[in-house]
Amino acid sequence: MTKTAVLIGATGLVGGHLCRLLCESEQFGAVTAISRRPLQYQHPVLSNIVEDFEKLDQLAEHFHGDCLFSALGTTRKQAGSVAAQRRVDFEYQLRAAQLARAGGVGHLLLLSSAGAKAHSPSAYLSMKGELEQACRALGFARLSIFQPSVLTGERAQARPGEAVGARLLQGLNGLGLLQGYRPIAAEQVAKAMLAVALQPGQGERLYRLAQLFEY
Repeated sequence: MTKTAVLIGATGLVGGHLCRLLCESEQFGAVTAISRRPLQYQHPVLSNIVEDFEKLDQLAEHFHGDCLFSALGTTRKQAGSVAAQRRVDFEYQLRAAQLARAGGVGHLLLLSSAGAKAHSPSAYLSMKGELEQACRALGFARLSIFQPSVLTGERAQARPGEAVGARLLQGLNGLGLLQGYRPIAAEQVAKAMLAVALQPGQGERLYRLAQLFEY
């Protein structure tokens, strides 16, 4: 029997790859991608619900299935402020997870970040850590949290700062330094998330950077 998936963040770097991989997987017979702007990618098993995420509660009927893949995210620069970034990276994702839990979704696959910690001095890492904690409290039958480092890949909107950071990290990695923060291709992360969704399991598991390279 094929699985069904709900995906938020399909217009992002990891989410875009994940959307394609899910649709092309024979194990997923239906994929619902909820996005703030229309997807360019189309597939027979894909349904794209385009809506303002401020109206997520009106989309409760779409948060049903076997898995919720939560890959939504932005930067402070794109959002305009830390508060606006938190709205996307924390509040929208938590509300989607709550709707999925209420809708009977059994498995939440959450894209987080290396270094995520609720009490981190970094606003970004703090909100990621808070989101992990909040999702744990929802009581999904299965929770898979993915913590990649700097993501590489072709974005619709360039992020020069991330590109420079990735190159610096790669140079340091070549010297044997900061191996826990090696850049990783977004497609590799998406492949790992799909592979985990297709594996049996229950409870919570955290996938750190080194583990993501194994898929």
